[in-house]
Amino acid sequence: MNLAVGFFDGVHLGHRGILSRADAALTFLEHPLSVLAPEKSPPLLMTPEERLVAIASALDGSNGINGVDRVRALPFTRELAAELPESFADWLRRSYPGLETVFCGPNWRFGAGGTGDADFLRARGFAVETVPMVRHEGEPISSTRIRAALKAGDLPLANAMLGSPFHISGEVVAGKGEGRRLGFPTINVRPDNPSLPRLLPSGVYVVETQHGRAVANWGLAPTMGARAWPEPVFEVHILETSVPSAPLDRLAVSLLGFLRPERRFASIKELREQIAADVFSASHYHLNRL
Repeated sequence: MNLAVGFFDGVHLGHRGILSRADAALTFLEHPLSVLAPEKSPPLLMTPEERLVAIASALDGSNGINGVDRVRALPFTRELAAELPESFADWLRRSYPGLETVFCGPNWRFGAGGTGDADFLRARGFAVETVPMVRHEGEPISSTRIRAALKAGDLPLANAMLGSPFHISGEVVAGKGEGRRLGFPTINVRPDNPSLPRLLPSGVYVVETQHGRAVANWGLAPTMGARAWPEPVFEVHILETSVPSAPLDRLAVSLLGFLRPERRFASIKELREQIAADVFSASHYHLNRL
């Protein structure tokens, strides 16, 4: 068995370079900083469930075993963080008796104070291959760099590093009919990922759904005043004429581009005119970096 180790938030192109060499993966359910220093914990690109599925999909499937069955996610606790790296090495040997090679990134660390690394395992008889970081536009791809691109509204850059469009999914919630009255009916989505308000600037996005191209406002809809959303929601207007007629429980959305920041308009007429312009922009948007 070849084992990939890491947190793999976003499962970007760099992560896939590690995972594709392995037929099993070891990760944590929680980001270590969320336990050790919550105030420094980054907003995550995926929910735990999304991340585990993406890790499984990226593994080498040549052995024919279901990928989900080959991903082990350990709860990260303070007790685990305090264990010496020798304890982890012993656990690894017991838990994976058929282990051939460990694959990791160059920055992978484990054990108390992050004192364990690839060389530590090699010194104890493990075969470890450190996979070089994948670069894009001359710089290493990292989850941190992807988060920065998303916060800046640079979806083409973020998507190029991810290797596919940034994806969100969530529960469809009832609205107040404002979009329909404006002539642009929406499907309103409350995302599963609680980190999104810290990742995405509020504004209007070009998105793709299972029902076709759409334009989506992410935010509170401040022009609605007292009828605005109390928390950020994706209001998704599908451009195709064949919009779903049956009520939806959930909707998945892939973000392609950022059109403009969300703002309060002086009148409903001004808002309607801007939405029409957004629809035109979304319908003519072309991918240029992915």
